[in-house]
Amino acid sequence: MEDDADTLGDERGPERTCIVTRQKGDPSGLIRFVVGPDGCVVPDIRAKLPGRGAWVLADAETVALAVKRKSFTRAFKQEMRFASPLVEQVDDLLQRDALQALAFANKAGQVVAGSMKVETALARNALAGLIHAADGSADGVRKIEAAARRAIGDRRDKMARVQIFVSSQLDLALGRSNVIHAGLLTGGVSDAFFTRAARLERFRGASPNGAAETSGNAALNET
Repeated sequence: MEDDADTLGDERGPERTCIVTRQKGDPSGLIRFVVGPDGCVVPDIRAKLPGRGAWVLADAETVALAVKRKSFTRAFKQEMRFASPLVEQVDDLLQRDALQALAFANKAGQVVAGSMKVETALARNALAGLIHAADGSADGVRKIEAAARRAIGDRRDKMARVQIFVSSQLDLALGRSNVIHAGLLTGGVSDAFFTRAARLERFRGASPNGAAETSGNAALNET
């Protein structure tokens, strides 16, 4: 039988081991889970909760496999329960984390909303990335992308894009109505949002389109 260090992984080093695949990697590419007071598995997406943690690759398929194969029971050496479907729990937490980071960036004055303001910021080459509402029109996205092409040419390919939130979610995060297009000015708080949004997209099985990943754990812990 594996001991705790082998099953859960050593949390003191620079890498963590997925309890499903046994793959080692940077903590930013995995999700930590702990045992809650009620004996349920608790997602610890910021990796800050007390107690020993079990790590799983940060994608929905692997988390689902961890439940199906009873990987948490083996890792924690006790029968584990789930307060609700674990994949849904993690998705909800990652989504809220990203939207909270967007709200924080907005309070810091780093967000411009509305097509005209976004195009103006693009012309000044002041944006770290773009947000399009998932329920917005394709024509509106094309117009913003055309403005980016005119303003910064090929450099637009390196700009982060996020299109996973509907307009009502953006409205709540930004404290305004009918947000379809927005842009984030360059800066650390903007990087933190794009890092979190990219993490959510990867969890859902999507490939982030230019989302900022260079900030790593520093950006995840910034807000």
